[in-house]
Amino acid sequence: MTEAAADRAEEFARSVRIYVFRQAAETGHVPQPPRIAEALQQPQAEVEEALRYLAAGKVLILAPNGTNIWAANPFCAVPSGFRVDAVGKTYQAICVWDALGIAAALGSDALVRTSCGDCGDPMTLGIQDGELTQTDGIVHFAVPAHHWWDNIGFT
Repeated sequence: MTEAAADRAEEFARSVRIYVFRQAAETGHVPQPPRIAEALQQPQAEVEEALRYLAAGKVLILAPNGTNIWAANPFCAVPSGFRVDAVGKTYQAICVWDALGIAAALGSDALVRTSCGDCGDPMTLGIQDGELTQTDGIVHFAVPAHHWWDNIGFT
């Protein structure tokens, strides 16, 4: 690949990234390759190549063995046990860290609804003006942060 072609591919991946994250923030849903291709008026194969590039750079997480987006951290594309109510929408997060990250990314107050990883009881975290205001439970990280990407699906 020539340097000019590599620059174009990187610039297109940047456009895909911006579109994905903007849509996730604005709608509460992470768009998938067909929708991205349609919105950007580009071939789906090129969008999928850009998604693979972004995933290799740990910008987002693709579903196993495919190019569907599983997560554009902190936004999760599939229903999860971490729901975040913010700006009049409900978002999904992979974990409590990303749930808190949604409030930060949106610069918004939020309510995180999940369950205790130990006993299964409902757990609610409130964020107001960037501070935790409702801390119903304990947050535990079973995997140290520097190992999260060893197996991001498990983490």
